[in-house]
Amino acid sequence: MIKKTLLLITLGLCSIQSVLANVTYTDVLYEQQKIANLTVLPKSLNFTVIGDWGHNGHFYQKDVAHQLEIAMFQTDGDFTISTGDNFYPNGVASVNDPLWQSAYEDIYHGPHTFEPWYVVLGNHDYLGNAQAQLDYSKKSQRWNLPARYYSKTFTLKGGEQILMVFLDTNTLNPEYKTREKYKATQGQNSQAQLTWLNSQLENSQARWKIVVGHHPLYSSGKRYGLTEGLRNLLEPIFEQNGVQAYIAGHEHDLQHNQIDGSKLDHFVSGGGSEARYVKQREFTRFAEATPGFLSFSINNEALKATAINYKGEVRYSTQKRFDQ
Repeated sequence: MIKKTLLLITLGLCSIQSVLANVTYTDVLYEQQKIANLTVLPKSLNFTVIGDWGHNGHFYQKDVAHQLEIAMFQTDGDFTISTGDNFYPNGVASVNDPLWQSAYEDIYHGPHTFEPWYVVLGNHDYLGNAQAQLDYSKKSQRWNLPARYYSKTFTLKGGEQILMVFLDTNTLNPEYKTREKYKATQGQNSQAQLTWLNSQLENSQARWKIVVGHHPLYSSGKRYGLTEGLRNLLEPIFEQNGVQAYIAGHEHDLQHNQIDGSKLDHFVSGGGSEARYVKQREFTRFAEATPGFLSFSINNEALKATAINYKGEVRYSTQKRFDQ
């Protein structure tokens, strides 16, 4: 009886995955599967953030991709950000690696996830051919990874600007300097990146300054207490230049962390497929070990972040005013 039940559950899960892989998106489907309580700010720039997703369709990756498509439609999303670890376990070998099709193109196949993707590299991406992920930007119109680190400025409907800086935190992470496994991450000049980062932030007149990297500076999950090295490098630069939000992945969960006395919000979106445990820490606003992603909405006056799980449920929402 137990074996029969397990077989039925397995077949049911396979059936769900098959449906998700072959779904045709229509106005009726979007309306039927609308994510309750997912709203955006007026006159806003809207985008989703997903990380640590490249498991070739396994570990709820297809379920999360489906809800990502629904959210992008519902919020009229402008783009998607990937916080790295784009392909497991060892990145890709080349721009023609089959993983591009089986772990990316075939998974995020909805019309609204064909809006631009702005990508950073994760540590697992460096275990393969990291340069191939940059080169894929020339092959794919939606995949944007023009350099190991880069910036993009967006203009809001009210005329104000948002500066988004995309880092390669693998090069900066002191932990990787002595680990043979991540030797490839040390081929870049870390000081040059820090100088560039400070210049980008210092010389920008943007109303909002947001930084994206793979590794979090604070974590409520597996790496709680293990992020000090990178934090000591980046946090002073962020604080000095008025960065309002830092968005990372690496931890396989969804988090919002806030340090007492700081105006800098820390978000983690690393639940693109596999989930890992979290705990309530002294700085935790929200943390949940669930596959899912974050949805952001920003206008002149406020930034809103919403955590959505693989079932299409809003698990958390927060909003901060520009002057907070």
